[in-house]
Amino acid sequence: MKAAFARIWAQAVTDTGNAPVARAELETLLEEYAATLAEVLRSDPFCVEAAADVGAKLVAWPFTTPDLLRRTVEIIGRELGSGSPGVPQERVAAVQGALAGGYAWELRERTKLAQEAILRAVLAARRCTEDALRASDARFHAVFTQAGVGIAVVDLDGTVQEANTALLKMLGCSLPEVSGRAFTDLVHPDDRAQVWTVAQELLSGRPDHFRLERRLVRADGEVLWAQLSGTLVREDDGAASFGVAMAEDVTDRHQLQSRLQHQALYDPLTQLPNRVLFLERLTRICSGHATRVGLCYLDLDGFKVINDSLGHHIGDQLLVAVAQRLADCAQGGSRLAARMGGDEFVVLVEDCASTDEAIAVANAVLQALAEPVHIAGHELVVTASIGVVERAVADTTPAELMQAADITLYWAKGEGKGRWACYDAERHARQVARFTLAATMPGALQRDEFFLDYQPIVRLTDAAAVGAEALVRWWHPVHGRLGPDRFIGLAEETGLIVPLGQWILRQACWQATQWTGGFVSVNLAERQVRDPGVVDVVAAILDETGLAASRLQLELTESAAMGSDKEALRTLHRLADLGVRIAIDDFGTGYSNLAYLRRLPVHELKIAGAFMDGLRSPTGDPVDLRIVENLVSLAHTLGLTVTAESVETQTQAARLRAIGCDSAQGYLYARPGPPQVVTSLLAQRFGLPVR
Repeated sequence: MKAAFARIWAQAVTDTGNAPVARAELETLLEEYAATLAEVLRSDPFCVEAAADVGAKLVAWPFTTPDLLRRTVEIIGRELGSGSPGVPQERVAAVQGALAGGYAWELRERTKLAQEAILRAVLAARRCTEDALRASDARFHAVFTQAGVGIAVVDLDGTVQEANTALLKMLGCSLPEVSGRAFTDLVHPDDRAQVWTVAQELLSGRPDHFRLERRLVRADGEVLWAQLSGTLVREDDGAASFGVAMAEDVTDRHQLQSRLQHQALYDPLTQLPNRVLFLERLTRICSGHATRVGLCYLDLDGFKVINDSLGHHIGDQLLVAVAQRLADCAQGGSRLAARMGGDEFVVLVEDCASTDEAIAVANAVLQALAEPVHIAGHELVVTASIGVVERAVADTTPAELMQAADITLYWAKGEGKGRWACYDAERHARQVARFTLAATMPGALQRDEFFLDYQPIVRLTDAAAVGAEALVRWWHPVHGRLGPDRFIGLAEETGLIVPLGQWILRQACWQATQWTGGFVSVNLAERQVRDPGVVDVVAAILDETGLAASRLQLELTESAAMGSDKEALRTLHRLADLGVRIAIDDFGTGYSNLAYLRRLPVHELKIAGAFMDGLRSPTGDPVDLRIVENLVSLAHTLGLTVTAESVETQTQAARLRAIGCDSAQGYLYARPGPPQVVTSLLAQRFGLPVR
């Protein structure tokens, strides 16, 4: 890549007619410079000094045409920028700017040396004899007229007395048009006062020289940027004699720097301020005099589908249209719309009056985006999810604001998209606590902080305990005893459910071997069912603990069982082939495909406790009773046994027994507890009357 870049660069040098060495030597030299620039792009920490040094070395060879600098910067952006995947465009722009700056600095130093030589010639001429003075005048005249830098000799009033060819060409005028005019008349009106002040200080003898970059105006009205410098020439006695003003046309460099600055701070597609400029503005607000600040952080819903289905060119045009609507919503000096990257945008509200104002901006954005966008024959409707944050500047930092906005955007997406969500500190605190809990779960498993409780499963015909369900608990060192509702969902989200589930299964199987009879029922999460090694794990644990497969029952939720794909279905059949019982937990609460149920290797249905409320009294809810009757009938038709959950009263047990339900579990018989409770119940019948 460096060699190819060097060849392209060398061709650019050759085309400008500014190659002082042979082509092969030139390519070797430029390849070395290319390697330096590539190393700068990937430096950590990022430092552009070496790029500036490369710019200075170009002048030293010398490669000093303005066209060469322009082409060099373009080649860097095109070749090194696109050829360095993963390198931010901000770095490429910074390297371009540093190289241009180093180039300009070295060129100014060379110009300064030339200026000093001219001044030395002037002073030497004044001190020599008349003959030497005439010779010196001739040399000065040659340097004056042939110099590439514009030069003007001015009297102590600042009036132009002489001007060289370079200056006249730069200004597009003749000597009579310049001679006799104040030098400041050549300066742009907006810069004239400052140049006049500096020139007056110079001509009054303090100081002896100045240098500044300001605008000049050509005879045709065109504005150019020039590096201006002035020097005061003194007589032998030290009295001021006249001034020499010099001007170097730096318009190309100034325009290049302006373009690079714009590229670094504005999004090239939408022309909105980019992340860099937005964060600079936000930082300035947080460290300035503003009292409150509001953010509306938005992400387009379904943009990826549009991009992938219609093409990136349509997606880009959609982003441009969205950006224009956001800019309209952010009109006013106290608001700023910016593109953060991809399909993410932000509207910043400085000195926000209240949360209501930030919400009003969010509603305005949603309303603006509701209008269809017509692109290339497509009518596109796009919505956005918006995170709204508004708070006192004194109570926050830019990083905290962005974190809160990002979190709130996530809430808006989770709540259905096409809407805004406002930051809630209490909700965030709960989420942080939840995530903290998730982060400590792997260590908790290693530290044996989890344990199992067991709830007996009772046969309804004679109230005999026939088994027990294993229920995992977490004894947290800070929060104490935690039920599965606090951490099972987190385990499924993080993937820890697989190792945790294996631990539960092993502990439950080992415990079941300590009982004189009965089975143990263990919950199996959907992610475990989809784990390709689950069958081997179950078989290995049964072999390891010595528990008969018929004494193990695995419970799946109705949604997990009914939503099983072909691979998961094969897994369930393989588990059943081991001799393990399969049960569907909380049956009746979801949508059950009865035809699909017949294909599942299921042995038992566990009726959800939600249906038990209607069975609490003889005159309870007839709908619940009819549902339970139908579920029991359905299960028996399919050859399945039925267990009712959450049975708490004798009336419930009697009514379940009357409709033929096989077994039950609930507080009527025992709360979940240590394995000793199950051991005792398995050894004797319940002392409960069977009616």
